[in-house]
Amino acid sequence: MSALARGLGALALILLVAGAADARAWSWLGVRIRDLSEQEMDELATRHGIAEGFGVVIVEVIDDTPAARAGMRSGDIVVAFEGRPITETRLLMRLIAQAPIDRDIRLTVLRTGGRKALPVRLVNMPRPVAGERIAAEFGFVMRETDTAPERPSASPPAVTFVVRGSPAERGGLEVGDVILQVNDQAVLTRDAVRDALSDVPADRPLRLTVRRDDRHVALTLAAPDDRSKP
Repeated sequence: MSALARGLGALALILLVAGAADARAWSWLGVRIRDLSEQEMDELATRHGIAEGFGVVIVEVIDDTPAARAGMRSGDIVVAFEGRPITETRLLMRLIAQAPIDRDIRLTVLRTGGRKALPVRLVNMPRPVAGERIAAEFGFVMRETDTAPERPSASPPAVTFVVRGSPAERGGLEVGDVILQVNDQAVLTRDAVRDALSDVPADRPLRLTVRRDDRHVALTLAAPDDRSKP
């Protein structure tokens, strides 16, 4: 698998997003998703009619999550949220993030045998997941370095993917940078970075200190451009 594919796969981790300043208030479904390819859209339109030539693919259903409890399956194609057509991952992410957790919402999926409406009761997004999502919103993916294989939890996280045109790229973040500080908080592990990121306001710049080769570099990533958009 290419580095691009791994990075995009990681960016499709969870369903979250815009509209909430507090990451812990986001609602969560618990799936990995991706957009349909052009070939898949053509095949859907041919098989089900032109009205079905859109949607997002469920790549993985995480155990013991709202998605798993609702009976969602890997390979399902989500085509509607409460009757609203879903054409891309970011739209579904926004709708899920802003949905209530005190009542069921209805997701319509295509699977073998046709369309199926699934009632889903969402939950608040866990902090580690919210931290990963914040990183994705700013446009980067991280993993732990390979410097201490016998104690991986003791290794600081390295940036493995930066989205082209994202706040991360525009702010100067590079693949291979090792994150040492999030805003004013020192971080030693990937878990610590995720925990620190989960408290980052979604509509404000993010300050990072990274190790690049033998240097420490201070970076400021602008707030994601589309935070204020519906």
